[in-house]
Formats: sequence, C-alpha cells, structure tokens
Amino acid sequence: MPKLIKKISKKSGLPPGTLEYTGEKISRKVKITVIDYNEKNFQMKEVSKIDQELINLEKSTVRWINVDNISLKDIVEEIGNQFELHPLLLEDVMNPEQRPKVDDFERYLFITIKMLNWDQEKREILSEQVSLILGPNYVISFQERELDMFDPILERLKTRKGQIRKMGSDYLTYTLIDYIIDNYFIILENIGDIIEDMEEELITNPSPVTLQSIHNLKREIITLRKSVWPLREVINKLQRIEVPIIKNTTKIYMRDVYDHTIQIIDTIESYRDIISGMLDIYLSSISNKMNEIMKVLTIISTIFIPLTFLAGVYGMNFKYMPEIESTLGYPLIWLIMVIITVIMIIFFKKKNWL
Repeated sequence: MPKLIKKISKKSGLPPGTLEYTGEKISRKVKITVIDYNEKNFQMKEVSKIDQELINLEKSTVRWINVDNISLKDIVEEIGNQFELHPLLLEDVMNPEQRPKVDDFERYLFITIKMLNWDQEKREILSEQVSLILGPNYVISFQERELDMFDPILERLKTRKGQIRKMGSDYLTYTLIDYIIDNYFIILENIGDIIEDMEEELITNPSPVTLQSIHNLKREIITLRKSVWPLREVINKLQRIEVPIIKNTTKIYMRDVYDHTIQIIDTIESYRDIISGMLDIYLSSISNKMNEIMKVLTIISTIFIPLTFLAGVYGMNFKYMPEIESTLGYPLIWLIMVIITVIMIIFFKKKNWL
C-alpha cells in the first residue's frame, strides 16, 4: 500500500493533463515500432523520432504503432500532438496504475488493460499496463517495458495467418485484447497447480511456511481480480458501443472475448473460495496436530499417576512399614508398577484412545 500511495503522490497538486510518469523508472531508450499492412503488403520498421509521416497513411492500409517504455514524456507528448490526442488521455497513458477502462473521444477510442505474466521462479504475477488508441485505420499501443508478448500477433501478420490482414484496425485491437486475456488462462492454470500442491501439503504436513504461501497466493488472486473485474465492463462496452470505428463483424468477436472474461472471473471466484477454505483447513490441521500431541502427553501423564503414587507411599520410609524389611519388596513393587502400566495401556486401546 505505501508503494501505491507514493506513485499517486507524484501527481499531487499538478494541473489536469500534466504528463508525469508515475511508474518505475526504466533506464533504456524508447523503442517505437511501426507496422503497416493490408491484405497484400506488410512492412515493419523502427523509428527514432515522431514526425508528420506517421499520420500520412492510405485508407486501405492499417498502421500499428507500438511504443515500448513510456517513461519519456516527450515521445508520448509528440505522438499526442501528431494524432491530436486529448491531454487527459496522454496523462492516463503515463499513469500505469489506471483501472481498465474504455473512453470514447468520437474520432478514436482509448482503452487501458492490464497485461499479466506469470513469474514461475518467484511464483507471482507481473503486471503491466497496456494502453490502446483505436482510430479509423490505425492502432497505437503503449507498453511500460519492452516485452515479446505480441510476437505471435506479428508472426500472424507476417505470414498472413488467419484473417487479420484482411480486416481493419478494430480487428487488430480485438486481437491484441484477446491475446492479453488468453494469457490470463495460463496464469490461472499455474495458480490451480499451486493450489493442488498446497491442499496436499495442508493435509500431510502443514507448517508456518504453508501459511505464508497461502497468504502470498491470496495476494496474487487479489491482483488478478483487480485486473479482470473492470475488464468485463470494458469488453461489454466495446461490443455495445455505437461508433463507426468498430464494425458489427468485429463486435461478434468481442462477444467471444466477453465470454472468456466471464469464465476467468468465475474461476477466480472459485479460487478465492478455495483459498479461504485452505486457511480454515490450516487452522484445523494445526489444531488437530496439537490435540494429538496433547493426547499423547496426557496418556503418558495418566500412566505415571498411579506409579508416582506408589513411589510416593514407599518413599516415606516410616519405621513400622511392613514391606520395608521384606527381601522381595523392591522387585514386588516393580512388578506391581508394570502390571498397572500394562492394564492401563490395554484399557486405553479398548477405548480407542491409543
């Protein structure tokens, strides 16, 4: 929580539309990739500066501009100037703590979504904000850092796999969103495997490490839930919004993405219930383990009560005790103690206390 407050506090007191990056600083240059394509042609290049050529595009061609590393406000501001983007939109691009949403600016749509990756080594979710600007024949995507997440989509564009080269910018936006959401299923599969391992560990050998793992997993579920719940509203709006940028043919695909989102939400809620139940199982297992220990200690103490009594009686050493001068006194008292112990053990076993 303090980390989140620190990020938000950077914007405190600044006027609306002020470009100030509130995420983690990244010490590398900005990478701008421009992809132009239509049904027959495909071209990809990297550019080092933003100029007027970015907006000069034929209507039959779709342009995808992908910007990696949004920490430099000059690049974001220049793109905003070239495409006449609203200052508040640019401000949201540079604030990676935005809630997933979609805003209609008439000439274009602005979409924010969380791209999630699973760190197998640390067993945690890595979150990154992706901002999408959908125009009549262009898509601009902003990422916090350079990742290879969209490489499969680039490969589909290069090889003309599927119908992406035949469709417009709205279909490209759908493809990007669909790919991000499909990656959520991979995260859920990893979390499901961890839950199965934890359930077995809870039953066999629960420990404080197990409790810490449960709390860590619960935190990851909260992160995933925060990213997915608002996304349902985003996809629902995209399939219902009446704008010429999104064609009816693409809205059909948006319905499929909406179904995937609902499926992910249902799975997350199921996992939340399971993890809450795991905490109860942990407490019950620890309690049962403690009860077993106390049971053993109680049985041992109960067995030694009569033995302690006999030892106390014959340890008084009164002068006229008849057994003191007996030559068989010592072995006899041991025999009595052993017989009492055996009788008590047999009794405990008949009562199923052992």
